[in-house]
Amino acid sequence: AGVCDSSPRTHGGMTEYGSEKMAEEERNGSAEKLKEKANNYFKDKDYENAIKYYTDALELNPSNAVYYSNRSLAYLRTECYGYALGDATRALELDKNYIKGYYRRATSNMALGKFKAALKDYETVVRVRPNDKDAKMKYQECNKIVKQKAFERAIASDELKRSVVDSLDIENMTIEDDYAGPKLEDGNVTLKFMKDLMAWFKDQNKLHRKCAYQMLVQVKEVLSKLPSLVEISLKETEEITICGDTHGQYYDLLNIFELNGLPSITNPYLFNGDFVDRGSFSVEVILTLFGFKLLYPEHFHLLRGNHETDNMNQMYGFEGEVKAKYTAQMFQLFSEVFQWLPLTQCINNKVLVMHGGLFSEDGVTLDDIRKIDRNRQPPDSGKTKRGVSCQFGPDVTERFLEQNKLQYIVRSHEVKAEGYEVTHSGKCITVFSAPNYCDQMGNKGAYIHLRGSDLKPEFHQFTAVAHPDVKPMAYANSLMQMGMM
Repeated sequence: AGVCDSSPRTHGGMTEYGSEKMAEEERNGSAEKLKEKANNYFKDKDYENAIKYYTDALELNPSNAVYYSNRSLAYLRTECYGYALGDATRALELDKNYIKGYYRRATSNMALGKFKAALKDYETVVRVRPNDKDAKMKYQECNKIVKQKAFERAIASDELKRSVVDSLDIENMTIEDDYAGPKLEDGNVTLKFMKDLMAWFKDQNKLHRKCAYQMLVQVKEVLSKLPSLVEISLKETEEITICGDTHGQYYDLLNIFELNGLPSITNPYLFNGDFVDRGSFSVEVILTLFGFKLLYPEHFHLLRGNHETDNMNQMYGFEGEVKAKYTAQMFQLFSEVFQWLPLTQCINNKVLVMHGGLFSEDGVTLDDIRKIDRNRQPPDSGKTKRGVSCQFGPDVTERFLEQNKLQYIVRSHEVKAEGYEVTHSGKCITVFSAPNYCDQMGNKGAYIHLRGSDLKPEFHQFTAVAHPDVKPMAYANSLMQMGMM
């Protein structure tokens, strides 16, 4: 009694160990089938289902580095960089010789702006594969960014941050006689100017730099006077249109105005961040949106997304695009303006709109948001699921709404197949307005109508329209174009 018998028991001639072994083989076989299913979804660009089946495979076989690495890639495709990083790290814990794991982890860190960490992984790959040209190129490119960042930090600490505006002499910029495009009227944006501008951009022309600078200086002035939480009231009969990410998809933006009418005092809009990057007409999108903000400051609203930040702009195209179409100095001014974009908007004290969603800690009040000093680049905290936002469940939403006496929240930030998604029993709504995102996701776009009388969201879907043959990411950092995802 009390002695542990460690000898294998036999069942009908088979040891317990043998039956366990068989069960494990069976599980592994089932896991492989699930992985194949996930791979097929991945090939069809259905990344959500790919993630689901890789997850199922991992439940059956949690020690398979390949499954983690594959799921990491699917997370990268859906821009869940925090999750992608976690999976790549787990793959390497399971198999430190798994080269793809280093690639995936480097990619995730690059996307999160963690360039030094990425460089370390590229170094490993180059060491193991000294003849791999692709790895060498990525290592060199990443090294360049790390050095550039160090240089920028050194300069920044040397001088107090002066505004680009101080070093501009806009008055004395001349508009050449052969420029046939729109000009501001007595330095002001008018409806005629906006209509001419949209048509001019549609034909792939460039707004004169003097006009672009004038608009940026004026819009900085307007935005800097706004609170971090903008509060608006809709009367019973009034309606507002809320749009999600537009990501440099200018021709789809024009289509929204075509379908839903131009912005005006009686047709107000709210664009919920991520106006730039990825799509290669980001300059056109942002100058059009800024133009309408100047024309209708009280009836055209813009909130900041995670792509209105330096790190993202450096990787995903906006910085490269502004430098290609204008100058590095103009990008600096855009960066200053983005820092003044408000973060959230509250409609009739009942509906809260913000780009990414709720917060990494509980107990945040509207007053806390009002007090945010926003004129800066975002901190690293709160970067989990996508590296740029936190995942939050229905309980978090419920508590936040109750504490702040709100009905529901509207967020953007994630591609949705239908252009929108209603979750948390109708209390969390996602809207995304870049259809066939990056020319490859096949999703619809959507916008929301909200009426003052009942604040009931009404969804309108639309599909992508043709655009000139400039591929998405055309201006992105070369690392992002090297097929690193």
